[in-house]
Amino acid sequence: MALEKYMAIAGLALSIFFVAEVLTLFNFMIDPADNDSFGFEAAPKLFQFISLSIAPAGIMFGVSFVLSKRYGSKFNGMLIILGGAIILVGMLYANTMIEDLKPELVDFATEITPILFMGVSIPIIIFGARLLKTRPRNPKKSFLDDSDYT
Repeated sequence: MALEKYMAIAGLALSIFFVAEVLTLFNFMIDPADNDSFGFEAAPKLFQFISLSIAPAGIMFGVSFVLSKRYGSKFNGMLIILGGAIILVGMLYANTMIEDLKPELVDFATEITPILFMGVSIPIIIFGARLLKTRPRNPKKSFLDDSDYT
């Protein structure tokens, strides 16, 4: 496999990782430990998850797209679309979990993260679909090249 395929696979894995992290955090926030004195804040954790998983996933998807946009790649396009769809579905589910969270743990970052990444997933899906539609370019013929007639 070429480098762009490995990068698309890494982007897909990081997308799955991000959705799993957010769902796990929200699941914890529904029924946290009875000890409220530990001072839990969701925003720093969400920023950490964003910087460790979804930001590198976006970079991986972007580099994979740029490397394979000339010739088009159905495999890369499908991986990028799948990554975007996983983010979209995961954030839709996370958005439904917000109303069940313990109210004192909900802050602006908790409310905006699912909505923000639902919006981010749509361009990811569009760029993946663009790779599916790209046709390989034909090589240019050199009419001055006489290497065929030696």
